[in-house]
Amino acid sequence: MSDGGAGSASLRDLVAEQDVIVCSGSGGVGKTTTAAVIALEGARQGRKAVVVTIDPAKRLADTLGLASLSNTAARIEGDWPGELWALMLDTKSTFDDLVGTYAADPAQARRILENRFYRNISGALSGTQEYMAGEKLYELHELGATTPEGTRTRFDLVVVDTPPTRNALDFLDASRRLTSFLDHRIYRMLMAPTRAYLKAVNVAAQAFVRTVSRVVGGEVLDDALAFFTAFEGMEEGFRDRATAVRALLGAPGTSFVLVASPRRDTVEEATFFAGKLVSNGLSVAGLVVNRMHPTFGPATPGADRARAATLVGTTLGTLYANLADLRDMAEGEERHLRGLAQTVAPAPVVRVPFLAEDVHDLRTLDVVAEHLFRPTA
Repeated sequence: MSDGGAGSASLRDLVAEQDVIVCSGSGGVGKTTTAAVIALEGARQGRKAVVVTIDPAKRLADTLGLASLSNTAARIEGDWPGELWALMLDTKSTFDDLVGTYAADPAQARRILENRFYRNISGALSGTQEYMAGEKLYELHELGATTPEGTRTRFDLVVVDTPPTRNALDFLDASRRLTSFLDHRIYRMLMAPTRAYLKAVNVAAQAFVRTVSRVVGGEVLDDALAFFTAFEGMEEGFRDRATAVRALLGAPGTSFVLVASPRRDTVEEATFFAGKLVSNGLSVAGLVVNRMHPTFGPATPGADRARAATLVGTTLGTLYANLADLRDMAEGEERHLRGLAQTVAPAPVVRVPFLAEDVHDLRTLDVVAEHLFRPTA
């Protein structure tokens, strides 16, 4: 595996050359922080960078020097030649904006936005968050973002912190699933009862509606049917946008950075995700492994324990015994990472050690950046 210096040079080039960087991985591995550091590096390279996170925790806003993050892009001021912007994905607001984009007129958009069924599903439906993360990526890349002042700004680099998920392809596959749903016979059945000629001839549709009504209640079904009635005619716009999102994810200017920790379970999940990327014609451009234990030089755990045995009962003997345990952990982490490194090869592998303090401001973000982007020694 490549060392930190070699890896950071390649990641630095990635930030300089790509339009979109997607940070992927399971939850709790430092993915949001990594995305913020990559966007910060873009600004330091003179690029106009934006990071969009799905993490609602105020900690990231504090880290970036902001009171809060919202679905509106906010600029972070700093001593860099480029620009750094950030926003937090608001699934419902993004869905609302998309409805407004593809509605035939304001009246159709209003009917949908005021529909109780839509209000219930727009922020909670399975897969909606993943789909809207892709939609927000496309919007930021193609159109830029509206600033708090109401103006529009465009970006050179979009960095996405994707939703953590046990299904590694949820984010990548969300747009295809929406298209499949729009083409599915169940969707067309839900549309059918609104059309007079089908009411008369489509017995299957009537039976389906009666069954659903008994299960969920007539009022809920009425709301759903009203939603699909209002939605009619917008399918093509959603279908076209879903196709465009998929094309952007596979474009030459889009790269995937996989983020993991050295724990066995997160390494296994990252390995699975990397394999799925490859099977979908994509690849990992970089691997960031956070919270690595240091190796403490070339000595072995056995040598440290032998030294500790000669110093039993002394403070120094205890220190050697503890050092042996730390070396054992570091060696175990390296063993866990071997298979993952082979899966993502030739992508660089960058290790970020346990830090002396949590990442809580721009200064500590810079500490992480030193490990990701410092010049090769």
